[in-house]
Amino acid sequence: MTALALHRVSAGYGADPVVAGVSAEVSAGGWLAVIGPNGAGKSTLLKAIAGLVRGAGEILLDGAPAAALGARERARRIGYAPQVPVLPEGLTVTDYVLLGRTPHLGPLAREGRADLEIVEQVLARLDLSGLAGRALRTLSGGERQRAVLARVLAQQAGLLLLDEPTTGLDIGHAQALLDLVDRLRSEDGTTVVSTLHDLTFAAQYADRLLLLDGGRVVAAGTPAEVLTSAVVHRHYAAEVEVLRTVRGHLVVAPSRTE
Repeated sequence: MTALALHRVSAGYGADPVVAGVSAEVSAGGWLAVIGPNGAGKSTLLKAIAGLVRGAGEILLDGAPAAALGARERARRIGYAPQVPVLPEGLTVTDYVLLGRTPHLGPLAREGRADLEIVEQVLARLDLSGLAGRALRTLSGGERQRAVLARVLAQQAGLLLLDEPTTGLDIGHAQALLDLVDRLRSEDGTTVVSTLHDLTFAAQYADRLLLLDGGRVVAAGTPAEVLTSAVVHRHYAAEVEVLRTVRGHLVVAPSRTE
C-alpha cells in the first residue's frame, strides 16, 4: 500500500519554485531519505508535504488528496519535525511533548487523562521519563532531539517528516536516534520521510533514496542504485568510494585526491 505519493510537485517561496516536478512514492511503513547538496530543495519538499509552503502538483496521503484536508486533519495525519525546531522558553519536557496532542483537541479543549497517558508512553519509549519535569533549555543536544521526536510521536500520525534529525549530534547520538526511529517504524508501521546530509546514514537506514539537485529529482531507487561514486561526484563535486562493511552495509567514504 502506498502511504505517500507525489506527482510532479513544485513548491517555493517566490516566483521561482525551489523544487520542481518532483514525483515519488513511499510504501506504508517505508523510509524514504531525501538527499542532495546544500540548496537542493530538500527542506522545502518536506514543508510542501506538511502543507507549510504553497505548491503545485498533487500530494496523496493513503490515496487521498492532501489538499482536501483541513489544517487540523493534516496535522493528525502528518508529524513534522523541522531542522531547527522552536523550543519555547519556560516549558518542561512534558509540556512540550503535550503540544503534539493539539491536533486532537477541540478549539477550547484541554488535554485530558488519555492525552497525558499517551505522552507518558511516548516519554517512556524514548527514555525521557526521567527528564519529564526538566526545562527544555537544560537538555543536551541529544536529549532535545529526542524531545522533538517525542512531540511528533505524540501526534500519533502515520507519516513522520524529519528534517535533518541528526543535526548537531555526534555520531553516537545520531546513530542512537536513527535506531530509535527505525525501531518505532518497525513496531508501529509508521512511514518515515527524512532529509539527511550524511550519506552513509541515509544508505544504512532508508529503504529508498531520492536525490535532488537544483530542485529536481536526478536519481531515485535503493541506496545501492543511487549512491555510486559517479553519482556522488556529479552532484556533490566530491571524490568518494562506496564500500561495504563486513555486515554488508554501505559506507560512503571521502577519498583524497592527492
